[in-house]
Amino acid sequence: MTTPTRAARRRIGPLEAVGNALSLASRNVTKLRKNPDALVDVTLQPLLMLFMFTFLFSGAIAGGDRDGYLQQLVPGLLVFSPLFVTIGTGVALCTDISKGFFDRLRSLPIARSAPLAGIVIGDVARYFLSVAVVLGVGTLMGFRIQTNPLAVLLAVVLMIAFGLSVCWMAILAGILVRTPAAVPGVLIGAVMPLSFGSNVFAPAETMPGWLQVWVNINPVTLMTDVNRSLLLGEGSLTGPLLGGLAWMAGFVVVFFPLSMRAYRRRLGR
Repeated sequence: MTTPTRAARRRIGPLEAVGNALSLASRNVTKLRKNPDALVDVTLQPLLMLFMFTFLFSGAIAGGDRDGYLQQLVPGLLVFSPLFVTIGTGVALCTDISKGFFDRLRSLPIARSAPLAGIVIGDVARYFLSVAVVLGVGTLMGFRIQTNPLAVLLAVVLMIAFGLSVCWMAILAGILVRTPAAVPGVLIGAVMPLSFGSNVFAPAETMPGWLQVWVNINPVTLMTDVNRSLLLGEGSLTGPLLGGLAWMAGFVVVFFPLSMRAYRRRLGR
C-alpha cells in the first residue's frame, strides 16, 4: 500500500509542478472573491496615502502646487502600492501555516515548491487591483497621463513584476515569524525605509546629502523614475529601468532560496 508520504516523494515534472502551483493560485483567487474584506489593504491603504499627501502635505512639500504634486505622486504610489500589498502576503502565509494548511498539503503528491509558488501567482490579482485603484482614483483627482496606452500597459506590467519579486521577502518573513500578528511589524521595518526613503513623496534634492546616497539607489526611487518616464515622458527611462530590473532580480536571487530553505525546515521536510 502506498502511503501519503511516499506519494508526496514521487518525482514531479516541471509541467506538473506548474499545474500544482496554478491550482493553488486559483484557491487564493477564490478566497479573495469569497472574502472581499481581504482586499482592504489593497485598496484602502494606497488611497489613504493618495488623499493624505495630496490634500494635507502637498502645500508644504510643493509650495501649494497641488496639481503639480499629484502628477509626481501618482507614479510613485504605483510603486508603493504593490510593495505594501506584500505585507498581506506574509500575513496570509503565516496564517495558513499556523492553521495547519501546509501540513495537510504534505500528504498530497504535489511539487514542494507549489504551495509557495501558488501564493505568489495568486497575488497577481492583488497587485493589479492596487495599481488600478491608484491610477483610476488619481485620474479622477486630476492626474493626467502624458504618453500613450502602450507605455501605461508597460508601467502596469512592471509594477506587477516588482510586486512579484519583492514578495519573496514577505514570504520569508511569513515562514520565519511564528504568529500572523507579528508579521506586519517585521515587514514594516523593511517597507518603510524603502518607501519613505525614496523620491515618491518628496524630491531627493530636499533631503540630507547622506540620505540622498540611499535614495538615489533605492529600488522604489528607480521604479518611480521609470513610471514618471513612461506616464509623463519625464527623465531618462533606460538607466532607472536597468537599475530597477537588477534590484528585482536581486530580490528573487536572495529571498527565493532562503524562503524555500526556511519552508522545508519549518515543515520538517
